[in-house]
Amino acid sequence: MSGKHPRIGVLALQGAFRAHQRVLAELGAETVQVRTPADLATVDALVMPGGESTTMSRLLGTADLFDPIADRLADGMPVFGTCAGMILLADDVLDGRPDQRSFGVIDIEVRRNGYGRQVDSFEHDVVVDGLAEPFHAVFIRAPRVESAGDDVTVLARHDGAPVLARQGNVLVASFHPELSDDGRLHSLFLELTGPAAPALT
Repeated sequence: MSGKHPRIGVLALQGAFRAHQRVLAELGAETVQVRTPADLATVDALVMPGGESTTMSRLLGTADLFDPIADRLADGMPVFGTCAGMILLADDVLDGRPDQRSFGVIDIEVRRNGYGRQVDSFEHDVVVDGLAEPFHAVFIRAPRVESAGDDVTVLARHDGAPVLARQGNVLVASFHPELSDDGRLHSLFLELTGPAAPALT
C-alpha cells in the first residue's frame, strides 16, 4: 500500500475518467490519473472507465500500458471495470475486432453493444446484493454478459443478464455508476482495496 489509505488509479486514456475521480474523491479516496507505466506504479488499485473498448485496447498498446496492467492484475491488484472497462477485463469478448485485446481476469463472456447502440441507451433501477435500496443504473452502448463462470459472483441482473459481477478483486459493471450520483458501488470497490477503505452502506 502507498500509505494508510490506498491510492486509486483511474485509467485516463479515454472515457469518463474524471467522473470516476469525482465520486472517489467524495468518498475520501486519493486518486491518480493513469496514462503511463510510471503512473501505474504509484497506485494500489485501478478503475477502468467506459469509453470505446476497441479504441481503449489500441491506446493501451500505444501507451505501453497493456503489459504492465496485465502484470499488476496477475499480482492481484483490485480493479473496477465499467462498460468498456468490463469488456477489457472479460475472458471472452464477442463481436470484438480481431486485434482487440482483453485482460481475461474475470470469467465472463460479453457482447459489445449488447443492449444496442447509442440511441438505445436507457436507465433502470437494479437490485444489488448487499445494498438496501436499488441502484439507478445508466446504460450507454452497454455490453451484455452472455455467460458467467462458476467462480463469478453475480451481484445484480437486468432482464436476467448479469450487469454487476465480481471475481476475487475484480469488479465489473455493464453500466456507468459514475453517472448515477450514487457512490455505493465505488464504496464497494474501495472495500476490495484494503481494511482502511470506507464501508459499503
